[in-house]
Amino acid sequence: MGVSHDAAKMGTEVVKESKERKEEIEGKDDDDTMNASCWFKFRLFGRCLASRSKIDSSVNGGSTVQSEENKAMNDTCKDQPIVPVVSSSTTSNAGSTPSTPNLSEELKISSQLRKFTFNELKSATRNFRPESLLGEGGFGCVFKGWINENGTTPVKAGTGLTVAVKTLNNDGLQGHKEWLAEVNFLGELLHPNLVKLNGYCIEDDKRLLVYEFMPRGSLENHLFRRSLPLPWPMRMKIALGAATGLAFLHEEAERPVIYRDFKTSNILLDAEYNAKLSDFGLAKDGPDGDNTHVSTRVMGTYGYAAPEYVMTGHLTLKSDVYSFGVVLLEMLTGRRSMDKHRPNGEHNLVEWARPCLMDRRKFYKLVDPRLEGRFSMKGAQKTVQLAAHCLNRDPKARPLMSEVVEILKPLPKLKDMACSSSYFQVMQAERGGVNPNARNGSRSQAGLVPRNKQTARSLTIPGGQNVSPYHQNYSHRSPKPLRLSDQ
Repeated sequence: MGVSHDAAKMGTEVVKESKERKEEIEGKDDDDTMNASCWFKFRLFGRCLASRSKIDSSVNGGSTVQSEENKAMNDTCKDQPIVPVVSSSTTSNAGSTPSTPNLSEELKISSQLRKFTFNELKSATRNFRPESLLGEGGFGCVFKGWINENGTTPVKAGTGLTVAVKTLNNDGLQGHKEWLAEVNFLGELLHPNLVKLNGYCIEDDKRLLVYEFMPRGSLENHLFRRSLPLPWPMRMKIALGAATGLAFLHEEAERPVIYRDFKTSNILLDAEYNAKLSDFGLAKDGPDGDNTHVSTRVMGTYGYAAPEYVMTGHLTLKSDVYSFGVVLLEMLTGRRSMDKHRPNGEHNLVEWARPCLMDRRKFYKLVDPRLEGRFSMKGAQKTVQLAAHCLNRDPKARPLMSEVVEILKPLPKLKDMACSSSYFQVMQAERGGVNPNARNGSRSQAGLVPRNKQTARSLTIPGGQNVSPYHQNYSHRSPKPLRLSDQ
């Protein structure tokens, strides 16, 4: 597809070099209360207000209004420690915003995308008012808006098409190059298990993206930030949907796409809990011809990134398969991929789980105890086996995502509940009432991780943190990433 007039226009624009951020570590006590939550909301809006002042100086400050469940977003970018981790074969570059984009790197405009004016999106979000704020990420702030279903005209709140408007903060961690990746990939890729990009806005130095609104928020939100556990059949349905989205990218798209940042916060849920992959800022075209991999600087999220990719910078489709295995293990156990607040030996979910993954008789030890036996015995066994296969240390031994999909298809419908199994009851008795996931209980709100003490395991680099626009703004924050360098 050729470069459009908009692309040619952009070829003459100069995108300011984003300043390299200094490393910082922000600590906060574990005993967060309502006061801490209010403090966080105020701080969140303060940062978004500063960002929006660069977009339009007419926006006035205010307090953030936290409303319904669907005001969800991954909000963990700026308050996490920043520690460079670089592959042995590459050097790190802190910024991902190119100073002068090349014409070849510019927008490949898809005819299905709507081009919005800034004023239209300003009106659609009610002047980027605090009540419309969904959250903040490395890219900038995300606001809820309403537009005409078949056009770009803003409409009255609660009517027309509900959208999520993501703004580019010029000082943000996700740069212009990643903004282009989002537009170019999601502008071309259409699938029920990929979030839909409705359009974009580019005026002067303003960069905005307009997505479909996902009312159920992120999978991370439901796994780790709810007092009630996500039901087993729902977990399997979501796993199947996410796997189907990855299989499309790997095996059905015109050219294979490596997603590169598969994790629970990037899996969004619609009203019926159908899973859709979001945030394509780190996506890369797969290897072509006789090439076996794509060589890149290492970027992604610590705990999800495949070990061979972290070590060598060699990116393959099987890197995504490993990440899927980590997410599947999170869904099985109710534990986060990285949690330094667990006992020694349990910080890294994959390493903690490996002994049980290798022993079929111990599978029950991996199942989220909050389910209290309300899960399929056969389904859990299949899930454990599949996770072990995806997490194989040898990338070549990992399955194709299409094979993963076929294994997952029957699992949401299985009815052999473990709570009615004598075998499970015996296994529970052997546990002696000990709940290894006790931290997922009411005291820590189902696996919430406090923000202090994240220094060793929550790694990122100011090359851009991709953050889903649907992750709840809570005072407790998810462990966040290794964002390792520039593309």
